[in-house]
Amino acid sequence: MRLYAEGGYQASGHAQVAEASNLTRGAMLYHFPDRESLMEAVVPHIQTAREHLLQAAVDEAPHGADRADYAIDSYWRLLHKTPFVAFAELERAARTDPVVRKYLAPAQDAFDRAEVGSRLFELVQGGQNARLQAGRDLARFMLEGLSRARLAYDSEARTERVLMVVKRAVRMLNRKGSVQDLWPES
Repeated sequence: MRLYAEGGYQASGHAQVAEASNLTRGAMLYHFPDRESLMEAVVPHIQTAREHLLQAAVDEAPHGADRADYAIDSYWRLLHKTPFVAFAELERAARTDPVVRKYLAPAQDAFDRAEVGSRLFELVQGGQNARLQAGRDLARFMLEGLSRARLAYDSEARTERVLMVVKRAVRMLNRKGSVQDLWPES
């Protein structure tokens, strides 16, 4: 997992995985004779690590905190943790690699259907209607995109402004704010 997060999928071949796992190349090839068998084991491992981090975030939610703000801030922090960075790297690889795509697709589907991490996203707003789903999707995809981008200048302040707008937009979609709250003139 660490190899994918730090060096990327392309730079993490069998030899590198064997070395990082303290296995001989022969032992590695015995257990994982090809990339397909490695992906079959790696994706569930990464997904389980993501689930544990998501559950910990839910369990640590402070009583009385704004649920949407807490969920957005928590997900933003999680996106920088090794399991989430590794998963994002595999998502990049899956665009062009059918083996990675084959094993990653069920994990992506489970996450998108909120079978993984559902309790964190329920903090944004419970319910299944299209408006509430749009709020969750907006927050999720804006944060994931921002975590994968590189802001060239003033990144900390710009990131904080984007997070503020995402929180306000989610509140509006949850009917807890008005369009004037999105970017108040002050």
